[in-house]
Amino acid sequence: RGAHSRFSRTQRITATGQIRVSNNSLSLYKRKFNTLNDTTMISKKMQEAINAQINAELWSAYLYLSMSMDAADKGFKGSAHWFVHQFKEEQGHAEKLAGYLQSQNAKVVLAPIAAVQTEWPSVVAMFEDTLAHEQKVTAMIHDLCKLAAAEQDFATANMLQWFVNEQVEEEDTARGILEGFKAIEGEKVGVYMLDQKLGAR
Repeated sequence: RGAHSRFSRTQRITATGQIRVSNNSLSLYKRKFNTLNDTTMISKKMQEAINAQINAELWSAYLYLSMSMDAADKGFKGSAHWFVHQFKEEQGHAEKLAGYLQSQNAKVVLAPIAAVQTEWPSVVAMFEDTLAHEQKVTAMIHDLCKLAAAEQDFATANMLQWFVNEQVEEEDTARGILEGFKAIEGEKVGVYMLDQKLGAR
């Protein structure tokens, strides 16, 4: 990793608004949920938490789209393609959560999406942030699981198991790509070949 001056991985994610998004979103959801009726099948607390996760997934999509644009600008066409695919996956995650809320007769509340970082010093830095971000998302999913368990919300717990498994795969994939780029960092041919491989996703 280069000795350039920039935030730590945790600080970068915080600086882009991830934690702030969750707090602002929860406040918005709490105000809007006052108008809900009593026919929902999950608690208001769980609805608020899932809506906040929807916002986080959309923020993730926005982040990966930003990485794709920057990767393309830097000539990493394969990585740019990989990040676009990731962008679409995160949108799918948000849709899955929204669909679940609607199946439970709960209201989906879409809050504003905070700004994201727009430039990285290298493709390695992009994948460092990708892994750090996926680890953050994993922690958020685990928090939802803990809430479902505390409320004995078996339907939500069952739905969340898909996300638990998905995050294992997301972290493993990001870690593997990062390790690959680090192993060949500075070797132009190797970097080019790995980038081309990512373009086949």
